[in-house]
Amino acid sequence: MDYIDPHIHMISRTTDDYQRMAWAGCQAISEPAFWAGFDRGSATAFHDYFRQLTDFEPKRAAQFNIRHYCWLCINAKEAENVSLSREVIAIIPEFLKHPNVLGIGEIGLNKNSANEATIFQEHLDLAMKTDELVLIHTPHLEDKYKGTRMIVDMLRNDKRVTPHRVCVDHVEEHTVRIALDGGFWCGMTLYPTTKCTPARAADIIEIVGTERIMVNSAGDWGKSDPLAVPEFIQEMKRRGHPDATIRKVVYENPLSFWRQSANWKEPGNL
Repeated sequence: MDYIDPHIHMISRTTDDYQRMAWAGCQAISEPAFWAGFDRGSATAFHDYFRQLTDFEPKRAAQFNIRHYCWLCINAKEAENVSLSREVIAIIPEFLKHPNVLGIGEIGLNKNSANEATIFQEHLDLAMKTDELVLIHTPHLEDKYKGTRMIVDMLRNDKRVTPHRVCVDHVEEHTVRIALDGGFWCGMTLYPTTKCTPARAADIIEIVGTERIMVNSAGDWGKSDPLAVPEFIQEMKRRGHPDATIRKVVYENPLSFWRQSANWKEPGNL
């Protein structure tokens, strides 16, 4: 079955992973800007990173007929450095018109700190001024519920925000309703230890349905699986769900969300 992985960090994956994803049916991916495994020391480092996301990585994906899209930001983990974050936010507009840029993301909270919240709101202000989609990172494990509530409160307090143009990612059983009841899109991440398994994601679909929800691998340099979405497809098939239901979650929903992007041009193979 064809699928889309709407959140995967391919700069940390090998070219062999692109090959395996193509064989498994991957048609497109989107890559949010994220933490590199260490804190970067200058806005110049982010400028080069954004060049990699908007120029080099789409070419690597195209070798396997996979469409590569991306999101730009300084991630929540590095947002503790407010002065650096503001320098990075200032260079983002330079890249927003690149054809593979979908919007601002993944912005959010990591440890639910005041500095993280400040930089989240400054990213959000940029997104509203430039009419961009927003992809949200919610915190891990014990910080997730509080952080998700904080994020949704900040979104609601900005009257410029249109909920259906925001995707709240990394939802789990205790946060999925917060996102959906607020009118937002949401993503379930199939990632060992800190997020969902394919079975848990299938459970959530059986509880909340298929509207405004998608799944992703968030594959990165950590212990993760770039073929997690096909594993979810197999879990859904094992439970007897029809192909139309599965396709809606793994293909049609991410495409519907992306089509709201100001840069979107309908490609021939999607």
